[in-house]
Amino acid sequence: MSETNKSGDKNSSNGIGRRELLSYTAAFGTTFLASQGMLPGAEDGNEKRRPIASRPKKRRYEMKKSINMWAFPYPDKWSLKESLELAKDAGFDGVEINFALEGEFSAESSDAEIKEIGKLAKKIGIDISGVCSFLFWPYCMTHNDPERREKGLELAQRMTQAAHMLGTDNLLVVPGAVYAPWMEDFDPVPNDVCDRRAREAVQKLIPHAEKLGVYINIENIFANGFLFSPQEMVEFVDSFKSDHVQIHFDTGNIMHYQFPEHWVPILGKRTKNIHFKEWDKRTQEFNLHTFRTLLDGTTNWPAVIEELDKVGYRGYLTFEYFHPFNHYPEALVYQTSDALDWMLSGS
Repeated sequence: MSETNKSGDKNSSNGIGRRELLSYTAAFGTTFLASQGMLPGAEDGNEKRRPIASRPKKRRYEMKKSINMWAFPYPDKWSLKESLELAKDAGFDGVEINFALEGEFSAESSDAEIKEIGKLAKKIGIDISGVCSFLFWPYCMTHNDPERREKGLELAQRMTQAAHMLGTDNLLVVPGAVYAPWMEDFDPVPNDVCDRRAREAVQKLIPHAEKLGVYINIENIFANGFLFSPQEMVEFVDSFKSDHVQIHFDTGNIMHYQFPEHWVPILGKRTKNIHFKEWDKRTQEFNLHTFRTLLDGTTNWPAVIEELDKVGYRGYLTFEYFHPFNHYPEALVYQTSDALDWMLSGS
């Protein structure tokens, strides 16, 4: 027979009180504890069970698999050629490459060198799904330093050219930031000033992008204090009245406080490209290291995929991750491809 102590804890026959059980639940989660027979009703059989499915053999959804180069140990351990070949072998349709300040694909690369990268990808048989860059932070186009803003605009224009030369029409653009918490020396920009500067910068990019047939895809970012809602994003993009200003939607960048499946129908057909980043709402930290491998989080991927299908999205689903595995980095690439297969199969 159980007893209740003065604090309200109920001492069960196995000696575990309510407070202790709550601490275990906080640490391990209800699913794990239920599997250990430590939660009431864990064996009542009322929970809906999903039948075990065989390995997915075909895609139900007509979207394409892509992976960002940040998930590879490039360039310190692998070459670009090796990375592209592995992505192809793992079953990806495309790879998103990152424009740097220096290096093989960067501001110092010549036109001929950039075109060679496009030829290499074509020879391997994998698409370049888009161009991405970290440089939108140190050279933010809304920075309080006018020289930084000018450099940011110059780099964005070069990225537009680079995307065209690679044979992709997708350029991810971070239009501005009120704040960048991972940068110690970032000088916060007032919201209205950020908005004005961002609009001015994008407007300057449009003629160049339209001429080259490249889309300026505006990305939603976490913790930058700008474009925090789908309604704000839609208004911002539509204000330019250009078909070449669209959206690069990132699922993980709003998962801390919102839900990507709610954004998708509001953004509608404006979504031109996508980052799939996994997030776990049970994690309270908020930085680049808290993103997870696909399916190891709380994102409702079936709902996200279904909403994308409803709005007619048929583009790339690009996994973005910032830290390759220290050991056997190949495993992350194959694991991601496998996870995307499950998502696209609708199993």
